[in-house]
Amino acid sequence: MIDIKFLRENPDAVKENIKKKFQDYKLVLVDEVLELDKKNRDAKLKGDELRSKRNSLSSEIGNLMRNGKKDEAEKIKAQVQEINNELEENEKLETEYSDAITERMMKIPNMIHESVPIGEDDSKNVEIEKFGEPVVPDYEIPYHADIMESFNGLDLDSARRVAGNGFYYLMGDIARLHSAILSYARDFMINKGFTYCIPPFMIRSDVVTGVMSFEEMDAMMYKIEGEDLYLIGTSEHSMIGKFKGQILQKADMPYTMTSYSPCFRKEKGAHGIEERGVYRIHQFEKQEMIVVCEPEDSWKWYDKLWSYTVELFRSMDIPVRTLECCSGDLADLKAKSCDVEAWSPRQKKYFEVGSCSNLTDAQARRLGIRIKGEKGNYFAHTLNNTVVAPPRMLIAFLENNYNEDGSVNIPEVLRPYMGGAEKIVGKERKYVN
Repeated sequence: MIDIKFLRENPDAVKENIKKKFQDYKLVLVDEVLELDKKNRDAKLKGDELRSKRNSLSSEIGNLMRNGKKDEAEKIKAQVQEINNELEENEKLETEYSDAITERMMKIPNMIHESVPIGEDDSKNVEIEKFGEPVVPDYEIPYHADIMESFNGLDLDSARRVAGNGFYYLMGDIARLHSAILSYARDFMINKGFTYCIPPFMIRSDVVTGVMSFEEMDAMMYKIEGEDLYLIGTSEHSMIGKFKGQILQKADMPYTMTSYSPCFRKEKGAHGIEERGVYRIHQFEKQEMIVVCEPEDSWKWYDKLWSYTVELFRSMDIPVRTLECCSGDLADLKAKSCDVEAWSPRQKKYFEVGSCSNLTDAQARRLGIRIKGEKGNYFAHTLNNTVVAPPRMLIAFLENNYNEDGSVNIPEVLRPYMGGAEKIVGKERKYVN
């Protein structure tokens, strides 16, 4: 949510930002907010005048009563009651205007960074940099589900019977590899100085609307029937929610945390051959990083965060690239975002494995996260980034470490989490040391 003072003083800039995000249907919201804001400020001014008048009359009543002028005092009391009635109606108007303003402001997108490329959708995203040499071996790389099944590591049919499409059983070496990657990612971020955290996996609606737009909420979140609770789509939701309504001390900034959680997503409209297997699913696990920091430090942290993901993937011999998200591909609260994509030697292209975002003060305004400053309190900036999100990340791992004989190499950094194994082989599920 942007600052209403900024909107009031720069309505044309806000409208231009909406146009850059190809959301012209939201342009009317700016004018509606300006009109409601004027009415609200007029109502507040009227309320102040009425309260001042009431205080003056109330003081006069005391003087009249002390001087024995009861009849005159009663007349003024009647005037005070009229003012109270008028104030009650005026306060209802203030609440009505304020709620209507908030409803519209929550739909107006955050101001995007000046460097964001302009484009309608993800087809206009721009490659920034490649890390590692993408290799296509001279032997066939099987589909990731087939690789997993060759290790007796994936059971989609049973999951379909138990929970439906979009769910899975991971087993044996593949399940262990999944956990090994998460454990390595956890320790990787701890070694970067981040505090490890396991957050709540459900959050209330006021946290949901604080961390994302209504459109995202509808498309992603599963609601618990009969409860004001939603299953999280990423641990960023509850991690940022941790600071809701807090005034943070300047000396404690920044907060740098890495969190583990299962994630649950509706994934509406997922179709096509690449949606089979475990690429696009309703349930997965994830290691996340979040930062709550001083406004002037957020862009420095943005560059650090995505670089950590690149470093992690390269340590497992996986080529990656970074991709600048264009204006139309940015969620409403994001000022700037880049995707980290891993190389798929089977598909001969890159695919998304993580996303890094700077939301500037958009989430902080919605959730009331402020920093106590010498000259008053101000809103913090918040950022988030995927460290790793298996089982999707397993696709990149298996394809890039797959050998012609069907075995899979275990990079050195993962071996301590895999019992020292250098590779795993076939349905015999043997380790090679």
